[in-house]
Amino acid sequence: MFPVGSVLFPRGVLPLQVFEPRYRQLVTDVLDGDRRFGVVLIERGSDVGGGDVRSSVGTFARMVQERTLEDGRIILVNVGTERLRVTKWLDDDPYPQAEVESHPDGHPGRGLRGAVDGAVAAWRRYTALAVEMGAEPEDLDVSFPANPAEAAWELCVLSPLGPFDQQQLLEANDAAIRMDLLKRMLELRRSDLERLMRDRGET
Repeated sequence: MFPVGSVLFPRGVLPLQVFEPRYRQLVTDVLDGDRRFGVVLIERGSDVGGGDVRSSVGTFARMVQERTLEDGRIILVNVGTERLRVTKWLDDDPYPQAEVESHPDGHPGRGLRGAVDGAVAAWRRYTALAVEMGAEPEDLDVSFPANPAEAAWELCVLSPLGPFDQQQLLEANDAAIRMDLLKRMLELRRSDLERLMRDRGET
């Protein structure tokens, strides 16, 4: 298990720079196996020295690239594959370990396509306004996967949210609920930007 300060979604990419001896050992063991490990968010504290609080819902990651530098650091590129749930944390010796199970989404029913379309529209509206206010230009015409479940994860990856909002999305019961929640989050952020624009106009 690799507790980190960010959320990895399925279909997301997580670069890591590994320098602690225990995590270098984790990399060695993972590469000797199926190249898969678990990623969870550190909700409070730091995993350095123990005492951290970790989320129980995370994501399986697969190492797709690795490179060892001359100073011993390991540069990794990892891709999220599917959700996991921690059923029991084990000792952190030699590195964090846990008993986990696959945690697939519940069946979203026929409303998923509409929920995805609504969230995509909210993302485009928010992003367009953010660019208007000076954010880095983004491609608003990005093509999302035809499969709505895959498109839902892709949208989570692209959306500019903090780790605790991202964790809420990851823990949502199914993709349709996740998209409705994401739409509300993006609409709130857009409202904040609109209020900031009005305040700027008054000064």
